[in-house]
Amino acid sequence: MRVLVTGAGGFLGRGLAHALADRLGALARLVLTDVAFGGATPPGAETIEGDLGDASFLEDLLGPGFDLVFHLASLPGALAEQAPELGYRVNLTAPLEFARGLAATRRRARLVFASSIAVYGDLAGRTVTEATALDPLLSYGAHKRMTEIFLSDMTRRGELSAISLRFPGLVARPPTQSGHGSAFMSLIFHKIAGGEAYECPVPAEASCWWMSRKAAVNALVHAAALSPTSPAIVQPPVLHGTVGDAAAAIERVTGRRALIEWGDDAHLTRLFGAMPPLEAGASLRLGFSADADMDALAHAAFEGDLS
Repeated sequence: MRVLVTGAGGFLGRGLAHALADRLGALARLVLTDVAFGGATPPGAETIEGDLGDASFLEDLLGPGFDLVFHLASLPGALAEQAPELGYRVNLTAPLEFARGLAATRRRARLVFASSIAVYGDLAGRTVTEATALDPLLSYGAHKRMTEIFLSDMTRRGELSAISLRFPGLVARPPTQSGHGSAFMSLIFHKIAGGEAYECPVPAEASCWWMSRKAAVNALVHAAALSPTSPAIVQPPVLHGTVGDAAAAIERVTGRRALIEWGDDAHLTRLFGAMPPLEAGASLRLGFSADADMDALAHAAFEGDLS
């Protein structure tokens, strides 16, 4: 099997690359691509640096053909709002041309796309179900939704076998990463673990959807193995809880006291801290799973995610 991972130098991509190298026994070729790489890559993996928006680079990259592709490359939402032209190119035109190029070299290739819960927009306390209307509040969410539609149509036409997974903010991202509006969800892990004071921009009762990198990697690998007749768009189950709940779990796992001053940023709270319950029965029946509880989430973060 020939496998390609885009955005492989990022937080999720690094975790996925190592998991694929460990789990896929019939792996003939594992290619990792990103604009730049830092840190170790799995033994035997090929790393190729380049811009997916460059047509000549894309042609060379996809030319040999791949059986399975994970498209993770994107520009974070907050950064995309600040640089709309770059966001448009990275988060919309690049994925669409990537999918077209993949189909041209390997018809019915399996494509797993990392979408986002940003497609929902303002949920206003409603329980999220398969019937929940989508109304993105950010260009990032709009571009993810457009890509979902495009990939679903390519699948309907028999050009690809694509599945889109809607991920929440993953924890705990490195503190050096910028551009994520949900950065507070990761910073709380780093600050408490380091014994540092932290001015959290949202209140303790802000309610979020949580997922560790470990759980996200498991979801990606599981999605790749599903039948081509499975749904083209999936909302994986998530852990629903407040930022205060997360802080308490981090205290229990690390044995350190949280030194947090809670804020009240209405904009961030609306976007990331007002998440309602999720009815994830459909994805659970497909075999997806979430982090078991807040303590399990914290343990997953400290089993490598903070390194």
